[in-house]
Amino acid sequence: MKVYLVGGAVRDSLLDRPVHERDWVVVGATPEEMTARGFRPVGRDFPVFLHPETHEEYALARLERKTGPGYRGFVTEFSPQVTLEQDLLRRDLTINAMAQSEDGVLVDPYGGRDDLHRRMLRHVSPAFAEDPVRILRVARFLARYAPLGFTVAPETLDVMRAMVAAGEVDALVPERIWRELDRALSEPQPRAAIELLRDCGALRVIMPELDALFGVPQRPEWHPEIDTGEHTLLTLQVAAARGASTPIRFALLMHDLGKALTPKDQWPRHHGHEQLGVSAIENLCARLRVPLDYRELAVLASRFHTHVHRGLELRATTILELLEQSDAFRRPERFADFLEVCECDARGRLGLQDQPYPQRARIESAWSAARAVVFGDRERAGLDGPKIGERLRALRLAAIKQIAE
Repeated sequence: MKVYLVGGAVRDSLLDRPVHERDWVVVGATPEEMTARGFRPVGRDFPVFLHPETHEEYALARLERKTGPGYRGFVTEFSPQVTLEQDLLRRDLTINAMAQSEDGVLVDPYGGRDDLHRRMLRHVSPAFAEDPVRILRVARFLARYAPLGFTVAPETLDVMRAMVAAGEVDALVPERIWRELDRALSEPQPRAAIELLRDCGALRVIMPELDALFGVPQRPEWHPEIDTGEHTLLTLQVAAARGASTPIRFALLMHDLGKALTPKDQWPRHHGHEQLGVSAIENLCARLRVPLDYRELAVLASRFHTHVHRGLELRATTILELLEQSDAFRRPERFADFLEVCECDARGRLGLQDQPYPQRARIESAWSAARAVVFGDRERAGLDGPKIGERLRALRLAAIKQIAE
């Protein structure tokens, strides 16, 4: 029985990056031997065990055989005769197909260390084409490592395109798509993931609403980058640079979906795209089973982002209506995220990343003034039913007027 550290822990230590979790492969052992040594079995489809003390995962070396479409169409084979090299051969990228023995010796049968030096994401073997989740994983790794200069090997991109053409991506289940997309959005350069998915053709399969934005023009006086898809990627990268949360980044991906629904004879204007985008967002989120908090922020951003962009022009009554319709008083955290979406949107324009955005400050000042309104027993005296709400609204409006007019 031999134990090897594998995968991301080996890769990231060679890149001098922090190692957050460690996975292990066990060669030459049976499930019974692992259990006898105190390991607790947790694998459903193949033998994975938790170490009795560290609780790290230990998997028996295994082979996989393709039996059907999609990522579930596999039969897993394991036995003490499966070698480490055979186990590593089934992995996705060469940089993930390295191992380290207990005495620190690197096992690198497929050139992973050389590809780290080349800054190259390259598939290990033709078996890559058997699992469509690997397309999403490569996109996620590119989003993580593109700032270090990594690119996708041309031959790997060719395989990804062939997989899309063969319909492999159609077999992906929503949970796996969302899991990988969510993780890719959290990485330092998320736009790289979207660009790669579009380049290989997967984006039009998993998120056709987003893919449709590329090639849709906008008015150049407001959007020097012109292309709506490029604008969306610019907003996403601004959000990443500002350390914005993943729900904010997702909302930025979604905020202009309505522009793809504008009749072409109206281009480059997009009147009413804010509301047009709501149904597209809701359909996409339902299909991919996007969490509710992501969905709600994305819909809010689509409906009201242009209100904030006009924040210096809005009258006090319109600002109050925005706060009410956004549920800003009961859900302040979400409204704060919404304002961050608006600022990233404003800055996500070619050459305008550093332009001031005083609209946000005006809306925030009015919001703070309205939230500071005291409405206790004295203010409620003699009022009941709708009159209470009317009085509170009047007080909030007066507070906003002192700030905004």
